[in-house]
Amino acid sequence: MKILVLSGYSQSLVIFRGDMIKEMVKAGHTVITASPEDGYDDEIRALGATPYRMALSRNGMNPMSDLDYYKRVKAFIKEQKPDLVLSYLIKPVIYGSLAAKKAGVKNIYSMITGLGYFFTNTSFKARLLRMPIVFLYRRALKACKNVFFQNRDDLGVFIDSKITTQEKCVITNGSGVNIERFVPTPLPEENRFLIIGRILRDKGVIEYLEAAKKVVQKYPDAKFDVVGPIDTNPSALQESDLAPYLNDNIRYLGASKDVREHIERCRVYVLPSYREGTPRTVLEAMAMRRAVITTNAPGCKETVVDGDNGFLVPVKDSDALAEKMVYMIEHPDEVERMAQRSLEICRDKFDVRSVNKKFLETMKLN
Repeated sequence: MKILVLSGYSQSLVIFRGDMIKEMVKAGHTVITASPEDGYDDEIRALGATPYRMALSRNGMNPMSDLDYYKRVKAFIKEQKPDLVLSYLIKPVIYGSLAAKKAGVKNIYSMITGLGYFFTNTSFKARLLRMPIVFLYRRALKACKNVFFQNRDDLGVFIDSKITTQEKCVITNGSGVNIERFVPTPLPEENRFLIIGRILRDKGVIEYLEAAKKVVQKYPDAKFDVVGPIDTNPSALQESDLAPYLNDNIRYLGASKDVREHIERCRVYVLPSYREGTPRTVLEAMAMRRAVITTNAPGCKETVVDGDNGFLVPVKDSDALAEKMVYMIEHPDEVERMAQRSLEICRDKFDVRSVNKKFLETMKLN
């Protein structure tokens, strides 16, 4: 079978879908990918897939640009003639599914990896734009055989909004994590905290920095790292937004192609996100045996049992976050215990092999 994996972010094909693509190839299928950015072709080929470039304004709001993307995807599908199309991220899901249906593809699947700005933001602009997004989602997901969700909260929003039907929906434990690549490492003695992700307000980056500033006042030796790319998302932060918080204790380290070295140096992983599908960076930290502080928010709360492998704190509450960071500094034995529980939970629930098995079984690819 010839499979097209359509994405709005090239690097994610390697980081988030790489293991699944390898399983598809291993099962004897031909896999092609279409995504916007250059620079990841070698990594995609190493997975056994063939990369193609499909330019996309990921966060743009120009309907003519989106219409052009739809037309190009439809032409590409007619040229390549895939037997199955799998899309993820908002625009690829909407325009990819619609284009695949128009081009006559019978096997169409979508992944909802998070609700995104239009659903999570409460501004007037976001609420105004949500209506056409919901309308387009309804049309697109009607064409799909199945829709994959990473948590029940997101599924519930789509069902309540009548975007899709319950019988089409499949829940997975996120994208899983490769526990052979992300292996447990000893905890460092240094009290170093870490957040990894796109530098977005919705990831809780400001709350992390505010909490770090408070903790440093009490424990001047504590360290705090921020790792991730500056983005074009409507909630994106710039380096100038981070600058007032940065010093010898609190550092912005930019983007990283391999986050393992950063996780290895940290003692506690932190993600104060407002909402996620299932946060992959948390799973990676758990696989490397790290205690986690995250929010009691959809997606995030699927990864942490409060008080067992870490803590859940309220969204947008830097005081509560700082309090739990201080607890981690003052209770080193508990950090060790929580780190071990993270590893056990990850191996039991989030192993990428079992997650991908569910994907492939649902799409009848194994």
